[in-house]
Amino acid sequence: MTKKGGDIETGYGGGSALYPNMMESPQLRWAFIRKVYSIVALQILLTIAVAGVVNFVEPVRSFLLSHTTASLVVYILIIISPFLVLLPMIYFRERHPLNLLLLTLFTICISLAIGMACATSKGKIVLQSAALTATVVVGLTLYTFWAAKRGYDFNFLGPFLCAALIVLMLYCIIQIFIPMGKVSTTIYGCVAAIIFSGFIIYDTDNLIKRHSYDQYICASISLYLDIINLFTALLTVFNSVDS
Repeated sequence: MTKKGGDIETGYGGGSALYPNMMESPQLRWAFIRKVYSIVALQILLTIAVAGVVNFVEPVRSFLLSHTTASLVVYILIIISPFLVLLPMIYFRERHPLNLLLLTLFTICISLAIGMACATSKGKIVLQSAALTATVVVGLTLYTFWAAKRGYDFNFLGPFLCAALIVLMLYCIIQIFIPMGKVSTTIYGCVAAIIFSGFIIYDTDNLIKRHSYDQYICASISLYLDIINLFTALLTVFNSVDS
């Protein structure tokens, strides 16, 4: 973790600056941050609602877990749909209101996948994973704002996190084709949880310092996916330990 020099009270806006030597308006940056967190909060609420429908509406749950040809096709569509929506969403990220419509569709696609993951897990495991995710996200967010105020910068984490994510994806592919047992799955979940915790710090730091005001869609997607991936990683760990 690197530290920048300079007095915390310097920069535009004096003591209200989010980090030392801040040259932009703190009021504008705080407005941008509130906008992004409002969008992420709505995404999380939508995810909870869609996942709740998948898990508590019996006809939907029964169909998705029926292992029929139709349910298999729907399952495959649920898996690939976020990637199909992601590309146009990024392309139209600055075209309002199309960007928000695509973001909503993307969130619904992710939420269906989360609902499927929760449907195959015990209720207490889902609650444990959700509670721990919320605790970690709040804790790391507060820490990142605190660290930024004192001049710390986390931009250096970017290359390390990208490399770690590539290794994690390769490990996941190997696990799919060559399963290596419960211990290996637990290790995967723990490593993934650490990586996405790092992404939460990195993306929050970018939100504070580097995202421009018209990049609220990209900022929202990044934080939302960090939270969702952390949740699924913890869900993997708890499922593996419980089995």
